[in-house]
Amino acid sequence: MIQDANLPLGLEDLLKVAPVDFHGPNPEHQKFVEQAAEAILMLADQNGPEPAEVESTLLENKDETPLALHLAAKLAKSRQFVSKIKAPVKLSVVFAVYKEQHRLLTPEEHPSGEDFLRRKVSQLEWLSSASGNLEWELVAVDDGCPNKSGAKIADLAESENLSKVRVLHLQDAIDERIPLVGKLTSTEQSRKGGSIRYGMWEASSATTKANDHIILFTDADLSTHLGQAGLLLNPILNASKDCAIGSRREPTSIVVKKGTRNTRGKLFIYLWKRMLSPALGQIVDTQCGFKAFRAEAAQAILGDLIESGFAFDVELLLKLEQMNPDGIVKVPIAWIDSEAESTTTALSPYLTMLQSIAAMKRKYLPEDTEADSFVNFVDSLTEDEWNEIVKRIPKTIADGNPLDFDQFKGVSSDDLQKIISQKGI
Repeated sequence: MIQDANLPLGLEDLLKVAPVDFHGPNPEHQKFVEQAAEAILMLADQNGPEPAEVESTLLENKDETPLALHLAAKLAKSRQFVSKIKAPVKLSVVFAVYKEQHRLLTPEEHPSGEDFLRRKVSQLEWLSSASGNLEWELVAVDDGCPNKSGAKIADLAESENLSKVRVLHLQDAIDERIPLVGKLTSTEQSRKGGSIRYGMWEASSATTKANDHIILFTDADLSTHLGQAGLLLNPILNASKDCAIGSRREPTSIVVKKGTRNTRGKLFIYLWKRMLSPALGQIVDTQCGFKAFRAEAAQAILGDLIESGFAFDVELLLKLEQMNPDGIVKVPIAWIDSEAESTTTALSPYLTMLQSIAAMKRKYLPEDTEADSFVNFVDSLTEDEWNEIVKRIPKTIADGNPLDFDQFKGVSSDDLQKIISQKGI
């Protein structure tokens, strides 16, 4: 562990002291990656390699390099950009909470504890300390949690004087009949999407023309270190993009993903690509919980949405692409799976998400024979049939690279139907 944050360590020194079993909720590990990022920036200040060069060097030995150092390189690039911000910028970070009462606790208090509120605040404080021009707030939106996650967050924020944290409740928006929530009559009709869009709308409503205002949404867990937010701010502020999305599927992304979620994820990507192509052609990872929007763009796309579930990201991106075909950029990030308390895993929402995307295809895109065959196939699936396909995912999809799925169309809807028909054979 680095003892002195001001010590100008070289890469070889960092490799020697980096934790080999990096764990996001561990405060000592978080301290290491932030101090290592600062050490990487100090090397650049002393005419050494720039953070981007350090990242490239580490990627040459990707699997042998400790995860903590890969993350530190991303954080160094992010902090370097933030340090160069010359005009006031406001960053509103929105996340939904549903049954997050365990993750809110420390690891000592619960096996699934991540102490995520303190960690998120600490990460944003670390990033913003690089520039007096970056103002931030953290907005938690209770998605109707039966265990009162929102109230617990509010209590913790008040008791620890976390003044930049505030809590919204989706139920309040429904009760007040705010047009933004659309046809929702209960929080039970929302699975994250309703809360995120409410939080984005509420945060972006405070936008003034005097300052740049960016709305970033993330997950409640610690899969994505918020110190990487500068990576998303950069293209919005410097390349006039409306949206920057974190991607876990790029060659320079750093991802630790466990279990069957990776192969299920490939099947999900293949199917939504078949329904929506060529829309969102450049995008592969629609579901990464790390996306930033220019506040004005967010306001323009948040109305008249049909999706309040886990596929809400796709609809936002579809609407934004139709508004500005060149407005979205992908950003490779570091992402470390936090599956222990994942509500996405518990609910197994993939089929529901795909059927929601089928509805989006009908609403936003013209008729297309091939795409519509997949839309009709997805709409016809039962949960049992979906599970059968998941158990027998075609090898060309399971072993394929999702970056190629725009061009690869080797598995037809009829091929997938045969898997169902051959069940038990």
